Amino acid sequence: MTREDSVKTREVSTMRRITLVFFASLAFGTASAAPAPVYPPAPRGKVVDHYFGTAVPDPYRWMENSRDPRLHKWVAAENRLTQTYMAENPLRPWLAKRLAQLWNLPSGATPVPVHGPRLFFERNAGGQNQSVLYVQDSPSAGPRVLIDPNVLSPDGSIALSGYFPSPDGKLLAYTLSPGGSDWMDVHVLDVTSGKRLPDVVHWLKASGVSWTSDDKGFFYCRYPKPNKGDEIAELMVDQTVYYHTLGARQSADPVIYARTDQPNWFITPEVSDNGRYLFVMLSKGSAPENELFVADMGDPLKPAVAAPLKPFYIKDDASYQPIDVKDDTLYLQTTLNAPRWKIVAAKLSDPDPAHWRTVVPEGKGVMQMTSFAGKYLVVNTIVDAAARLNLYDTDGRPAGAIALPDFGTIMGISGLQSSDILYYSFSSYLSPASTYRYDLQTRRTSTVFSPNLDFDASKYETREVFYPSKDGTMVPMFILAEKNLTLDGSHPTFLYGYGGFDATLVPFFKPPWPAWVEMGGILAVPQLRGGDTYGEAWHRAGMLDKKQNSFDDFAWAAKYLIEKGYTSKEHLGIQGKSNGGLLVGASITEHPELFSAAYIEHGVLDMLRYQHFSNGLLVIPEYGSSDDPRAFKWLYAYSPLQNIRHGTCYPPTLITTSWDDDRVVPLHAFKFAAAMQHAQGCANPILLRTTGATAHSYMPTDQWIAQYADVLAFEGYYLGMTADSIPGPH
Repeated sequence: MTREDSVKTREVSTMRRITLVFFASLAFGTASAAPAPVYPPAPRGKVVDHYFGTAVPDPYRWMENSRDPRLHKWVAAENRLTQTYMAENPLRPWLAKRLAQLWNLPSGATPVPVHGPRLFFERNAGGQNQSVLYVQDSPSAGPRVLIDPNVLSPDGSIALSGYFPSPDGKLLAYTLSPGGSDWMDVHVLDVTSGKRLPDVVHWLKASGVSWTSDDKGFFYCRYPKPNKGDEIAELMVDQTVYYHTLGARQSADPVIYARTDQPNWFITPEVSDNGRYLFVMLSKGSAPENELFVADMGDPLKPAVAAPLKPFYIKDDASYQPIDVKDDTLYLQTTLNAPRWKIVAAKLSDPDPAHWRTVVPEGKGVMQMTSFAGKYLVVNTIVDAAARLNLYDTDGRPAGAIALPDFGTIMGISGLQSSDILYYSFSSYLSPASTYRYDLQTRRTSTVFSPNLDFDASKYETREVFYPSKDGTMVPMFILAEKNLTLDGSHPTFLYGYGGFDATLVPFFKPPWPAWVEMGGILAVPQLRGGDTYGEAWHRAGMLDKKQNSFDDFAWAAKYLIEKGYTSKEHLGIQGKSNGGLLVGASITEHPELFSAAYIEHGVLDMLRYQHFSNGLLVIPEYGSSDDPRAFKWLYAYSPLQNIRHGTCYPPTLITTSWDDDRVVPLHAFKFAAAMQHAQGCANPILLRTTGATAHSYMPTDQWIAQYADVLAFEGYYLGMTADSIPGPH
């Protein structure tokens, strides 16, 4: 045994003794007597930044260097501490077993049809690290495996992150990501033979692939090659549209569109269903507005891929999302004078909004996904965050509604103008995603795929309530709990939120939800301002200088749950990911007394420095930048890292991140965890859990199970769950 091994052994032994005492103390109701954890030492530097006359210390600036050996040593020690705590948690063994059962569930995504007999779809047999891509060569043929990423990468360290069939289904472009990173490489398969072509296209990010109808190539967007070793934190600037001709080297791919005057903007190319038009959308990072350009490529089988792009809508005053072209008319989903969206028809020869024909006007619901299917427009809306699915003809006449089985969410829709078949997937908190086939001629729905879940959903219900926020605004919230719940304040509850980027937390299935409610827990999901529950006005009410509204909505959701007897402060925890991690970080620094457990997943936590890394410049439209004196004031007022107060008793908090997260880089979690541990004024643990070969939104299934077993065990324990909470005989 080396000296280092000996030190590690003593450290783990000490942590184990402390942890055993801590859990034993809790078991007998004497948590206040439990010793504080012994955290790995994290050196505090003397860096001080000056923002418009305000001095802001940044003692953990050194943690921004992901290659610093001190950082790797510290993170490894933090992981050992967390593992020791989790190993002694009495809830974790049952949760690990139950989550493995719930994740061992067949699942599938919405099929992708093409012009021809083929159909492409993903399925997971249950428990596989990644879903397998299948192709069905004709309606009567059985599916065959096209790409099995579990064979390609048995440990799940390489993710199949996307796939894009050519219009006739003869070729397939697919993207692979190391560790599920946002960086992607494109590969190409011959679908009939299954053989891989020699083409490889590198350095895609925030981009898909859009084929031309001649099967000779595709449009894509990529960024400049990052410096070696800086791939995770490299700023995303100068995204450019290229066209790749099969058989050519990537270095020969011509530039189709670039905006050197707008290096921080996103660019998205998309070919119309008929193969004639190329649409290019340009947006200022995460801003909801975009510009729209179009090129007429002429003959789809001999497309002029370098045809000039002409501006259609470039005032940057609304969102303009092409649905498709029909009879030289562009059908467009837009927020122009319609913050909840509408669908209009614009002549390609005369796109002036003054001459638009409104097809589907703005209504009570907020439009989400839209698509053509046969001669109809299929429109998915949410009303108070619950899904609706309706059909319209191109003159705007309602053509019927497609009945949905529950309070839930449309996970995907796919259709073609050339086919009378629509595919869609639906999920709710209690039902995994099922896929349906809707025949537009017969108006009949048939089930394509529906998994059997080992869970008695009949005992539980989803209810929607409305509560007043701090300023009186009524906010909707879903509550998943047992039927006939006694409102006596005794139920362990976690409040899950997001509140940003025009995104609504619609009801959908995750394996942790059933496990949590089986143990007597409650899941509460408020639709915070910053999302799009009620359209763009709702979004703008929770962004930039109004971001505090999101945090207030969350806190007042907690107060509502306590006031109505769903739970109490002692039994209330919070969770959030990414922007939701910011929400949780701000919530525990603003209201440490209100919660008894917190989970921060890949959170944005240093709001004064986020813009210097990865996609930070692209999300300035949502948050603002500390380089702007006005924005600095509101960011400094709520930034979780800068609002930690020494000596405050913060609730037990678990923070997770990944070394390979190139969307919200791990420095946020590292700096916040170190600062919280240094400042903590009581024995409540602040734990950090860091993984590798995973990313912001990707983990192999076995790692998801391990992480959520930790999360639910951690929150459950500190919210009052005991061995008696575990279902079945003990």
